[in-house]
Amino acid sequence: MGKKNKRKLEAGTLAIHAGYHPDASGAVNPPIYQSSTFAFRDAEHGARLFKGEEAGWIYTRIGNPTIRALEDNIAALEGGARGMACSSGMAASNTLFFALLGKGDHVIVTDAVYGPTRLVLESHWNRFGVELSAVDTSDLDKVRAAVKSNTRMLFIETPANPTLKVTDIAGCSEIARKIGAVLVVDNTFMSPVLQRPFEHGADIVLHSVTKFINGHSDVVGGLIVFREEPGYELVYKPWYMLGATMDPHQAYLVYRGVKSLQLRALLAQENARMIAKFLEQHSAVASVAYPGLKSHPQRKLHKRQADGPGSLISFELKGGLKAGVKLMNSVKLMTLAVSLGGIETLIQHPASMTHAGMTPEQRQAAGITDGLVRLSVGCEDVDDLLDDVEQALS
Repeated sequence: MGKKNKRKLEAGTLAIHAGYHPDASGAVNPPIYQSSTFAFRDAEHGARLFKGEEAGWIYTRIGNPTIRALEDNIAALEGGARGMACSSGMAASNTLFFALLGKGDHVIVTDAVYGPTRLVLESHWNRFGVELSAVDTSDLDKVRAAVKSNTRMLFIETPANPTLKVTDIAGCSEIARKIGAVLVVDNTFMSPVLQRPFEHGADIVLHSVTKFINGHSDVVGGLIVFREEPGYELVYKPWYMLGATMDPHQAYLVYRGVKSLQLRALLAQENARMIAKFLEQHSAVASVAYPGLKSHPQRKLHKRQADGPGSLISFELKGGLKAGVKLMNSVKLMTLAVSLGGIETLIQHPASMTHAGMTPEQRQAAGITDGLVRLSVGCEDVDDLLDDVEQALS
């Protein structure tokens, strides 16, 4: 008992304590430094700050104490060196593209990645000469086949949105290392409570903190975590020059939300396990994709690189699109809305909603069928959720 405990703190503890320690005021929660700019002690002090010779605060777009508390918290949870808070998940993605890709560079992305991530590369970054290959990254042979001499980035999401296909992070890391590319993992679906990509060779981890990390469907935000300090330094100036930074009140709300991350993630996961089993056995359901089911083809891989299957379920009804629409219009407790990871259960139709910007051919190739329904299971009482699913399917 008298010996100092050297054991690494667990995720639930880090979520509550990492990133902030009470200041001179004794405030248990980080103060909201709602200030655009910060006063210098004198002209020399300001000059030293701008030169980087002294740590401190200059202007909130460049850095802010409230925002830093959140950045340090998520970096600790992921096991990375530094965090970088952004105004949205898409701001986080575009910050990385802006900082790390240039004319003539090539990026490989998961074909079923979050729809706008793929669309911004296809529709906008290609105008500046960035090439894209969208492939099924759950098949490492397809990843290898997509590699070009100018490949600079592998951007994967695992499990994928909304197909829940699983990509081998370590396998992609090996490919990226051989070609000198950076491996970015969108860890939004799992959160660092359930999956920590740095442990499997990722260089950068990205989150839409709108989802599980905030968890209350009331804040939009993004966060980038860098495994090593040089990676952070490479992106830092492009990030604040792009203006993709988070604001202090936004950061405070997300920091508040992350404290209950483990409680929410684990409860929602247990609810999802039961609902997935129910759906798999229902006569109206054609197929269910959930990494916690024995029927999931990559269940063993997911268990190797994650601590649980999470709370996202995709399923298809035997009646296809028409049946899916009827189901979504029949739920009473669940909310028909996009997004995921909140305390409430959300249901949506990817083909007509989150991935509507893709062509039908692109969706079909990525496994996003017209009848696919995505369910983000929340923290309600599971019996109430099961009753709602059952009555809607009836």
